[in-house]
Amino acid sequence: MAEPEAVADDLDALIDDLDYLPGHFHLEMQLNFEPRSPAPQRARDMKLQREGLRQELELAAAPQRPAVRHLLGAFAFYLEELDEARECFLEVTREHPGNLNAWANLAHVYGRLGQEEEEEACAARLAGLMGLAEEPEAAGDPQLRAARCLAEQGYAHGFDVGCASPEERARGLAAGIALYDKALGYGQQIPMEEKRGWYFTMATLYIRLDGIFLELGSEEQKRLPAFNRTLALLRQVLKSEDLRHQALAWCYLGMLLERKDTFSTTPMGVHDCGYSGTDPLDCFGKAIEIAKNQPPILNRLAKIFYFLGKQDMATGTCNMALDVLQDPELNWQAYCTRAKLPALVPDPPPRAHTKPVCLRKQTRSSKFTSLQAEESPIPSSSLLPST
Repeated sequence: MAEPEAVADDLDALIDDLDYLPGHFHLEMQLNFEPRSPAPQRARDMKLQREGLRQELELAAAPQRPAVRHLLGAFAFYLEELDEARECFLEVTREHPGNLNAWANLAHVYGRLGQEEEEEACAARLAGLMGLAEEPEAAGDPQLRAARCLAEQGYAHGFDVGCASPEERARGLAAGIALYDKALGYGQQIPMEEKRGWYFTMATLYIRLDGIFLELGSEEQKRLPAFNRTLALLRQVLKSEDLRHQALAWCYLGMLLERKDTFSTTPMGVHDCGYSGTDPLDCFGKAIEIAKNQPPILNRLAKIFYFLGKQDMATGTCNMALDVLQDPELNWQAYCTRAKLPALVPDPPPRAHTKPVCLRKQTRSSKFTSLQAEESPIPSSSLLPST
């Protein structure tokens, strides 16, 4: 029988030879490192992220749900809710028996619980799926399994907690993008609609990364390649069948077209993708038009507009969401965002030396607000404060 040291050395050598390693608990995320913040603050941050993920799970397309559930399981694990973590990963294995990350994460949880037999069974199943066992799994394409494994890991980097500086956040986002790039290398046969979901997440990571570069005052040449690639990714996402991805892609495109003015010359990606004459406000308008009957999407857009400082647009979008669904229990997000926004104050009476309000030239944003106020009036008594 082989010595334990020899077995461990063989295992380490095998791991070193792998091009990727399934699971989330080995990823270079602050979530997996020793906490640097007080335990209550770290727990609060994880619970906030988990609440956001639960909302995301309700909206996510079917191919993206395993990535969300993996993160829910990881947060439950670090919150010492091991039974919930196990159930999250078991749910993925029931719906997707070939999911590599699910078996790796489940083995990690069983190891923490001290259930060695279950841990070994999960490890054996994982080895079979990866083709490392004497009798590898025959069903399914191992390349597709690897691609989805890497994409799910890339998705996780967008939800890290505990980063102490913008530079750390930037490194995490760049690591997530790199994992998606590797996934695309493996996933030549991934269905196009699923791949567009990857493009959407990649674009989101790139936009956040560009925001950090702006915050740090990075040079244009450092920002430019990622900026151009984000435009190309969004152009593909606009072809998606998922209305949420479509609407948010138009919104993100409007954000990027506004940011193009932060460069000394217009980035070539704007011309290459055919957006030279596109107005950012038109992009925001298309996003709202796509989402007009979808309160969850409208609420997401309203929150983005709020953080962009577009108060009139955020107010109008909230009003649209409330016009479709006024029940505070079902549409609490709209009430919450609306409560943060300043109340619409009517124009003051015209002075003698000014034109009457009706003769003044309206801005596009004021036209938008006026239109929403006429089409979907919401009584002020229904604008309940958030709890």
